[in-house]
Amino acid sequence: MYFRRIRELREDHDLTQAAAAERLHLQRSVYRRYETGEREIPVWALLALAELYRTSTDYLLGRTDDPAPPRGK
Repeated sequence: MYFRRIRELREDHDLTQAAAAERLHLQRSVYRRYETGEREIPVWALLALAELYRTSTDYLLGRTDDPAPPRGK
């Protein structure tokens, strides 16, 4: 599921849950619930996660296996 990718990306960026949550202006417990799939990720947070981890929302959602962000216009 998509939440596994969020954890993998966080670990690849050498961030703790607390550090990632702070960058997204979230409580750590909320971020943890995103990673475990206990809570749906709102669109604003999905966009912020894609920006933080420099990837696409399609990758986060499992719609593609290519983690590279789309090229700009």
